[in-house]
Amino acid sequence: MTIAAVRAHPVSVPLHTPFVTALRTATTVESLLVEVVDADGRSGLGEAPQVWMVTGDSVAGAQACVEQVLAPLLVGRDADDVAASTRAVHRAVVRNTGARAAADTALHDLAARRLGVPLVRLLGGTRLRVPTDVTLPAGDAEALHAAAAARVGEGFDVLKVKVGKAGPGERDAAAADVRRIRRIREAAGPQARIRLDANQGWTPREAVRAIRGMQDAGLDIELVEQPVPAHDLDGLAWVSERVDVPILADEAVFGVRDLVEVIRRRAADMVNVKLAKCGGLGPARTLLELAAAHDVGTMVGSMMETEVGVGAAASLVAAYGTTVVSDLDAVWWLASTPLTGGLRYEGAEVVLPDAPGLGVGWPA
Repeated sequence: MTIAAVRAHPVSVPLHTPFVTALRTATTVESLLVEVVDADGRSGLGEAPQVWMVTGDSVAGAQACVEQVLAPLLVGRDADDVAASTRAVHRAVVRNTGARAAADTALHDLAARRLGVPLVRLLGGTRLRVPTDVTLPAGDAEALHAAAAARVGEGFDVLKVKVGKAGPGERDAAAADVRRIRRIREAAGPQARIRLDANQGWTPREAVRAIRGMQDAGLDIELVEQPVPAHDLDGLAWVSERVDVPILADEAVFGVRDLVEVIRRRAADMVNVKLAKCGGLGPARTLLELAAAHDVGTMVGSMMETEVGVGAAASLVAAYGTTVVSDLDAVWWLASTPLTGGLRYEGAEVVLPDAPGLGVGWPA
């Protein structure tokens, strides 16, 4: 059975609450859904989110890549030969990780649908439930106190806090972050795990000062994600050497070469694998295996995405596992959706549908 068509569908989905980080403030998810259709009319979906400040990918750029390069490449190929088709996708263009991830995921989703099994089974797993953290966006201490109490009350026991962004009138972002985390710990109680994501927002010295300040205050931080700019591996290693809290590389690692360099320099203790950064499920599996081989901890995350991108990431976690709870809450932030089916949340768990592929479709 051959691939008959590849289609690109731009979507804009509102968030119920602004998502604020050290890099940006988002009120919508801007994304491209890629549909790979076989000759019988069955289709698989993948997603290329617009992430200007991390990957540099845009909806327009991903659409051009899909329509001008990847679609002509894939049409006519065997719909079941996922390995050969994904290799061709990854050789066809450089960078464009979102577009490659969307095509890669759509090919896997279509293959799973053709077999009548959930995507996680195609990847070699059986679980349909995986735990997730929930993010507290950057904000003032009292708003974060209230948000932490609300999320814990809803059943979330791992809180990811966006730090590294000074508020109005604050000159010392690191000191302000210590005050915010103290209020979050008061609201969340001693049992909740608190992890930080600076999104490159600190200098190395600020990072060490903030992390040590939280340690000295007994705030019990689980890990700190990407404390310094992505390009500064020396700074990342400098921070890792000077604090006891595990350091997780995110924006610093897109692909295998990046992870090899992090491992070689001992720049971080852990890595956050994202499909939109590395180019899809195939590269993501390689990163997870490489990290495991070198005793580097793992997490799988997503950008702000729909049920398609997050469902694929959650399926990967369900099949391969990670060393810490993954970051799969993006769909929780959506105020509405252009899709039907797909994952849902039960407390702090992502529940994948027991349906072919990702179980996601278009409204009738």
